[in-house]
Amino acid sequence: MIKKTYIFIVLCIALWLNVSTANAQLQEQKHNFSIGLSGGVNFGNVDFSPRIKQGYLVGPQAGFTARYISEKYFSMICGIQAEVNYSRRGWKEVIEDGSGDSYHRSMDYIEIPLLAHMAFGKEYGNGARFILNLGPQVGFLIGEKETHAMPSMQKEQYGKAAENSFDYGLIGGGGVEIRTGIGHFLLEGRYYFGLSDFFNSTKKDYFSRSAHTYICGKITYLFDITK
Repeated sequence: MIKKTYIFIVLCIALWLNVSTANAQLQEQKHNFSIGLSGGVNFGNVDFSPRIKQGYLVGPQAGFTARYISEKYFSMICGIQAEVNYSRRGWKEVIEDGSGDSYHRSMDYIEIPLLAHMAFGKEYGNGARFILNLGPQVGFLIGEKETHAMPSMQKEQYGKAAENSFDYGLIGGGGVEIRTGIGHFLLEGRYYFGLSDFFNSTKKDYFSRSAHTYICGKITYLFDITK
């Protein structure tokens, strides 16, 4: 757990240094601040140890986005993007014992990713350019719900509430940004890798790892406040 925390802290520091360095090196710069809304869908599961066979739990994601870009006359455009999102995660078990049982758990989070934003393509005017976003993310569990066809059947994870509501990890992805006269439309895929466990993971506990992972497809609409 300490090692994971160090990795997370180092990435946060690297993110800020990267953005600060990029801004300091600009000779001709044009600042662009945009805000907007996003929506999408998560395909989530959980990295358990001992392993649990799973499929993907499908859930919504939606939130608010703010992006600040310092544009320069070169091939790459750098900035920083912050978001506040509602996100449904969890897992759906694959049960093959012939019992007809089924089990899944949805877990609702408020997520706050802080991302280094990079774009490649024409700086100004309408058109499309490729984008990359990468950085740390923290989350706060606000609710969870189990759906169990045969509640009389018991395994360690059944009926066991999350013991840690604070979540953190790394998120990154890419896509395309389409710029129009009415705003920016971003189509993006992301992958989240959790570094924290929602069940306790000491030597006396059953699970040594219980961390979220998910793939997200999302669309974001941004409009410029300054440019």
